[in-house]
Amino acid sequence: MSHPEFHHPHDHAHQQTHQHTHQKEQAMTTSNESPIHPLALRLAGKDVLCVGAGTVAARRIAQLLDAGARVTVIAPQAVASIAEAAGSGKLVWLRRGYEPGDLDGMWLAHTATGNRALDARVAADADAQQTWCVNASDHAASSAWTPAVARTGEGTTVAVTAGGDPRRAAGLRNAIALAADTGLLPLRRRRSGTGSVALVGGGPGDPGLITVTGRRLLAAADVVVADRLGPRDLLNELDPSVRIIEVGKAPGDHLATQDEINAVLVAEAQAGNRVVRLKGGDPFVLGRGGEEAAYCREHGVEVSVVPGVTSAISVPAAAGIPVTHRGVATGFSMATGHEELSELPARADHTLVLLMGVARLARNTATLLGRGLPADTPVAIIERGWCPDQRITIDRLDSIAATAARIGVANPAVIVIGDVVRVSPHAAGRLEPAARTRQLLPVG
Repeated sequence: MSHPEFHHPHDHAHQQTHQHTHQKEQAMTTSNESPIHPLALRLAGKDVLCVGAGTVAARRIAQLLDAGARVTVIAPQAVASIAEAAGSGKLVWLRRGYEPGDLDGMWLAHTATGNRALDARVAADADAQQTWCVNASDHAASSAWTPAVARTGEGTTVAVTAGGDPRRAAGLRNAIALAADTGLLPLRRRRSGTGSVALVGGGPGDPGLITVTGRRLLAAADVVVADRLGPRDLLNELDPSVRIIEVGKAPGDHLATQDEINAVLVAEAQAGNRVVRLKGGDPFVLGRGGEEAAYCREHGVEVSVVPGVTSAISVPAAAGIPVTHRGVATGFSMATGHEELSELPARADHTLVLLMGVARLARNTATLLGRGLPADTPVAIIERGWCPDQRITIDRLDSIAATAARIGVANPAVIVIGDVVRVSPHAAGRLEPAARTRQLLPVG
């Protein structure tokens, strides 16, 4: 004889309490206030289901395809990018509504139909069969989040979830990417590898005028081979373990010969170091960067070149002088000042820019006067362009050498000759004969 099942009076209450506790725990696991476990997934060759084919889904699908996932899309209609990807065989598009069996065999699911109830259904089905699912309609209830991802040029991947808030995550991602690209984050590798050389143009000296790529490579360097010009202040921001090798050259005073510099670059790279050759201006504009690059390649060393803001153009700009200006000058020529000027145009409407020309200023101006350049052609000398102690001197061609000698003009300096000098705000009232005793002009 069977006996009726007996229930203790407290059993029902206990069962309700247990169910309530389970529901509370389940809610906590899907709340954005609960702890998360960050994880990076290798999805290459793995099956991923995407329900929905709108603009939100398109962004996620593009990321999944980039990761090598085998993507199946379920949606009656799709935006153009998804339809095109299906047409080219990059993914499978099933033009119908979602069915529970669609999740079978899937490693990951993403639902972004725009229908909150349908997205919740897909997420619940995925949870029931233990498949992680990103629910675009309700990030707080989603079992997985898609982070905002930033990938740096140094091979670092940063993923930001920001509590599941996609807009906040994107904002933080962008800030991190900017900090990485501008060298504010410590991106130096900590493992040995193949060495390389980067010839980086540092610009005229202001740390803000180095390129983003140059700044990032500098932050990741093991060794910096530095000139005396360029953004020297950036060297103070490097990790203390970065070795700085000074090879600066000045007229008549070389810390290292070019052959010695070439040898240092190759030796450091062959030792497995990331080497940055930090140069002033642009490496390929009177910077002997071509010689250094060729020497590295001849010795099997990987070398890259990062252009810089050349002082031939940027330093005149610091004095408000454009090297070309409509109606004034349509072209310009550049020389080092160590070469004869007999082959360059000698016209006031063609700008001449002389680098490292202070020592031969008198000889060069005499040459230009002898070639017929008018004596009242304006000339500007910009010393230490873009630096806090920048100085601008403006005078006529026939008297600039005497003025420069009297006030002690010295390198580094850029000399600009031509009518474009009159465009500078510093030139107003300074080119008349009576004003020649006031040639030392304030910066500003």
